[in-house]
Amino acid sequence: MIVAEADGSACPVRQRHQPEDVSIAMSRVKITAGPYTFFGRFEEEAAPKTVAVFKKLLPYREKIIHVRWSGEGCWIPLGDLDLGLSYENHTSYPAPGQFILYPGGISETEILLAYGGVHFASKLGQLAGNHFLTITEGLENLVPLGKATLWKGAQDILFEMVD
Repeated sequence: MIVAEADGSACPVRQRHQPEDVSIAMSRVKITAGPYTFFGRFEEEAAPKTVAVFKKLLPYREKIIHVRWSGEGCWIPLGDLDLGLSYENHTSYPAPGQFILYPGGISETEILLAYGGVHFASKLGQLAGNHFLTITEGLENLVPLGKATLWKGAQDILFEMVD
């Protein structure tokens, strides 16, 4: 944008840089899983409908168990729950620290957290889920959480918004 100075000369106006996007700051989420605490951000631009639906569930408390077919991941089975979602920002290969939500269809509705290599699948074959949440702090505890879930069984998990 160009504005005129008092003497009539042109002067470009600089956009004020904000240190952190407000929508990202408002999307900070705390995840307590087993004995570990993680912080993350919602992927509001890439998966707005999935994020909006999940936010309505907060605070969300459940059990997380180890995946059966997908590799190094943990999941929350949600059965026949219909959240009214379709695919957005979907992937079959979430990276460690990414949560995906499978909206249901050929397999049951579920939430999956990758802690290592994952190829998202069910007994019916490859699936894709909506990447809606990414862990940004505490990544060093992903593998210990995954191993605890594998060898010790279901772990409590709690998702809650933080300031």
